[in-house]
Amino acid sequence: MTRPPAPRRAGRGPSARARAWATRAPLLPALIFLIAVTQLPFVATLFISLFDWNSLAPDERAFSGLSNYKTVVTDASLRESILTTVLLTATVVIVSVVLGLLLALLINRKFVGRGFVRTLLITPFLLVPVSAALMWKHLLYNPEYGLLNGGWAWFTGLFGDSTPAQPDWITDMPLLAVEASLVWQWTPFMMLILLAGLQSQPLDMMEAARLDGAGTWQMFRFLTVPHLRRYLELGTLLGAIYVVQNFDAVFTITAGGLGTANLPYTIYQTFYQAHEYGLASAAGVVVVIGTIVIATFALRVVSSLFSEEASRA
Repeated sequence: MTRPPAPRRAGRGPSARARAWATRAPLLPALIFLIAVTQLPFVATLFISLFDWNSLAPDERAFSGLSNYKTVVTDASLRESILTTVLLTATVVIVSVVLGLLLALLINRKFVGRGFVRTLLITPFLLVPVSAALMWKHLLYNPEYGLLNGGWAWFTGLFGDSTPAQPDWITDMPLLAVEASLVWQWTPFMMLILLAGLQSQPLDMMEAARLDGAGTWQMFRFLTVPHLRRYLELGTLLGAIYVVQNFDAVFTITAGGLGTANLPYTIYQTFYQAHEYGLASAAGVVVVIGTIVIATFALRVVSSLFSEEASRA
């Protein structure tokens, strides 16, 4: 009696391997393009950061190892720009999250014209960053014809002061001026994320708590806030990724003066004005590494959100 041939293990033969490659082949051009656009420039930046390279003296280029990174940490102006970046990012993200939560709670309720109000609230996030910064600089902050000074003159006029002092908002409070424009632009982003979290909240749990006699504050504190924890983390991390790289508002409103130069603007000055290619590349690598760290936490939060939604389904 002849023994029947052993069954062929799935996925071991060349046909299965060929099918796998045929499935992945359409993605290869996109992968090659992604590597060419993102990874090769980063490798080149990493290579340049190891050299003492000033474009005004190209013949004096020399390998310097990690000395550029040491300069980034020890140089007073670069260290100050790092602190400014941290302060700017933290302030904008925290205020945007708080305001976004309040607005999300507002438009999550049903009222007449809710769609129109929602569209108006989203509009600042849709503007080009440079145009938004220009609007704040000239339409609001201008000491001669800005709306803020016009409103200030009207308010003080109510109390009998016909010629009030016209503050120069950018000169008197430069960092706050930059932060206000960024908060205005990023609050809608936080609002959209938190609104999605509010609309995914289980209604039966809220109704059960209401029937048990829980008040509005108790329901918000013990049900809504724990449910929104992942969405708050996601909004905070994504906002930090984008705000830490912000260049437009600083460049447009203050041109990096009056203590508002963050790390991206300092890199711009070091590269295009001081022509220190090696030092600017080292500072750029530091920004990229910091962004990667933040993005890693953001991806973990997104993954946990998808896992929770899948478990509910």
